[in-house]
Amino acid sequence: MKAFLRLVAIEHSVFALPFAYLAALTAMRPGVRWGVLVLVTAAMVGGRTFAMAANRIIDRHVDARNPRTAGRELVTGAVSVRTAWTGAAVSLAVLLGAAAALNPLCLALAPLAVAPLVVYPYGKRFTDWPHAILALAQFVAPVGAWLAVTGTFAGTGPAWVLGAAVGLWIGGFDLIYACQDAEVDRRIGVRSVPARYGVPFALRASAAVHVLTFGLFVWFGALAGLGRVWWIGLVLAAGAFVYQHVVVTPADLSRVNRAFFTANGFVGIALFLCALLDMLIRR
Repeated sequence: MKAFLRLVAIEHSVFALPFAYLAALTAMRPGVRWGVLVLVTAAMVGGRTFAMAANRIIDRHVDARNPRTAGRELVTGAVSVRTAWTGAAVSLAVLLGAAAALNPLCLALAPLAVAPLVVYPYGKRFTDWPHAILALAQFVAPVGAWLAVTGTFAGTGPAWVLGAAVGLWIGGFDLIYACQDAEVDRRIGVRSVPARYGVPFALRASAAVHVLTFGLFVWFGALAGLGRVWWIGLVLAAGAFVYQHVVVTPADLSRVNRAFFTANGFVGIALFLCALLDMLIRR
């Protein structure tokens, strides 16, 4: 079990899960429907676990050829392929079960949410922009959480803006993360923006994407009617965005992991907590 949780990097749930909660709570205002939040959590954790397990299974031969990823559990044998498939199947069943329990629209749309999760690991085989597929997969979370509450597309404007912000945010820091594998990717035939266009271009593209991301977070706050505490969260998030683009440079990629997990984990938690506090105060 510990090896499987390492395989799916369960701690990375900190990225998308806070924004699913944010979308759900915004749609619920002024009350809270705890049963729906539990089902949203189950759907999110199930979907993300399925995505990571499928990613590791599909990429295990690629991972074995990259020194940075050669220690992953499916490569070393710490987790068998059969166990990984079993975990993926159970996680998918949890996602579909939660969607069915939420409302008919969520169940009907669940296959569309699953599709980019499966396509993403194959993306590096046919496009230089697999990061865009990851962005699409992450875009689904806030929109899905909003639909989990309402069961209708009516009034979902803020969710689409938040989904676009989250997708671009995660796609943008995936550009940074991919920089550390640029040379290896070129050698073994894996496609990515850094491998195709170079690390400097990828870092500039990431910075541009994160500027757009910040603008979408501002737009969401305005659409959702959030107050001053949300804007404090945006200031904190802006600092984290600047930090990760300062510490990672084409000449020094040693702090990619710090930018990837620490800074971006802070963004998700800070924005969610500030939005939650703002809702509580205004309520």
